[in-house]
Amino acid sequence: MSDGAVDLKAEARAKAYSMPLEQINPVDPELFLTDTHWPYFERLRKEDPVHYCADGHEDGPYWSVTKFNDIMAVDTNHDVFSSEPAITIFDPEEDFTLPMFIAMDQPKHDVQRKTVSPIVSPHNLAELEPLIRSRIQKTLDSLPIGTPFDWVDKVSIELTTQMLATLFDFPFEDRRKLTFWSDIATADPTSKLFKTEDPDTERKMYLFECVDYFSRLWEERVNAPPRGDLISMLAHGESTKNMDRMEYLGNLILLIVGGNDTTRNTMSGSVYALNQNPAEFAKLRANPDLIPSMVSETIRWQTPLAYMRRTAKQDVELGGKTIKKGEKVLMWYVSGNRDEEVIDNPNAYIIDRERPRHHMSFGFGIHRCVGNRLAELQLRILWEEILVRFPEIKVVEEPVRVKSSFVKGYEQMMVVIPSKL
Repeated sequence: MSDGAVDLKAEARAKAYSMPLEQINPVDPELFLTDTHWPYFERLRKEDPVHYCADGHEDGPYWSVTKFNDIMAVDTNHDVFSSEPAITIFDPEEDFTLPMFIAMDQPKHDVQRKTVSPIVSPHNLAELEPLIRSRIQKTLDSLPIGTPFDWVDKVSIELTTQMLATLFDFPFEDRRKLTFWSDIATADPTSKLFKTEDPDTERKMYLFECVDYFSRLWEERVNAPPRGDLISMLAHGESTKNMDRMEYLGNLILLIVGGNDTTRNTMSGSVYALNQNPAEFAKLRANPDLIPSMVSETIRWQTPLAYMRRTAKQDVELGGKTIKKGEKVLMWYVSGNRDEEVIDNPNAYIIDRERPRHHMSFGFGIHRCVGNRLAELQLRILWEEILVRFPEIKVVEEPVRVKSSFVKGYEQMMVVIPSKL
């Protein structure tokens, strides 16, 4: 870490502990861009674990739940905390509402999720494993040796986008469109992805391009016998075959973001974490059987989606506070994964933890990440193949992070592979 980064973190810590508690606004994307959100969550866990922010966001006030057990209590209480109308702090616009099953309650959520879940069944994952491995091998073998390159672009994005294209049976030559639509769907309005002064209109334009493209694929699949790809599953599923255009788009965005951002940012996060913790990398190299444990620890340490939103269906007490009906509740997974009362030494990256899968990056309850085993599979194979090829992967400068309080990830991470084994 550079001296500048150390100074920035020290400054953030001083600010986090000196400002009035009620002014802490963890949804500020600048905190995640600069990786300075940690002391704010640390203070909230200690002093105000169920925290009300009255004026920190354009879409109104919100509650932050920052401790592991409180988050689990919200995430599993579907009778009191609703996933509708949205899973992010932003409220849907009346003329641009995107229904998706992650932002639905039972029973509609359950039947729509069940429509697509066979694609990540144990049998299907076993079928996919040889393809995943061959693509990872090909991608790693194409990397330059001794020359800096962007790991995010060359490896993380490329591998997850190839996987998404397979799951959708999407035209392979256009697969980077999936990456772009995923980024646009979740980008902060101030992101440099937007080229005009009206990011809202620009976002809608690109998402309409997405649904237009996928509508052509829907027409192909709905007029053919059912197949094993996600579009065919949606087109033939009893609970999804009559979706309107906006619900189709909503579920597409859910599946694209869910299959892209989380895995890709953990692929990058694993390289960064092992650079920050060389003793753990040495431990991994000495014992490759630790790869599955390392993967789980990285998913906890990285927490690729920082929070999920719920909306209170009724007045409810949590942590000594009264949350009113209709109020927004943000479950900060990124904070729960660093809760000292539940996870030993939570800020440390330890690849052989006793319970490495004891984390909340996948959520809990009916909305637990449907593709979590696929993500773990891809990460496991990636590191199996890295360890037989490269003695090290050096991060040569501090990565550029995504400006978002929802997607906690990397925009760029320059690395050098000094040599092959």
